[in-house]
Amino acid sequence: MREASCRCGAVTATCQGEPIRISVCHCLSCQLRSGSAFAAQARFPADAVAVNGDTRTYTATSDSGALADFRFCLLCGATIAYVARSVPDQVAIPLGAFADPHAFGPPTYQVYEDRKFDWVTVDAPVLGPD
Repeated sequence: MREASCRCGAVTATCQGEPIRISVCHCLSCQLRSGSAFAAQARFPADAVAVNGDTRTYTATSDSGALADFRFCLLCGATIAYVARSVPDQVAIPLGAFADPHAFGPPTYQVYEDRKFDWVTVDAPVLGPD
């Protein structure tokens, strides 16, 4: 079992088992959401994730035009989980929310490498939009 939390700790996500994958996304939407050059996340089966605490959902349109529902803490605003509507049986949890740099291995793939900052290097295969 792994537990992630928002910045203030008011919202947690408990994840059972191993993630389906670890990925990195360089799209503009993920850059804006994470406030960083890219976003890294672990995806779990939806039935293996329980989110506890008060959240609000924000629906965003990705660079590819797909919709995703982002759940964030009402107190600190941190994203705790999101579901791409194209893959409703998976929940993505930002890696930083686990607050453990040793919790996961490296990403298994990355997307939107053409929007990657020039100084970023990620050793993972490049695939299509996430």
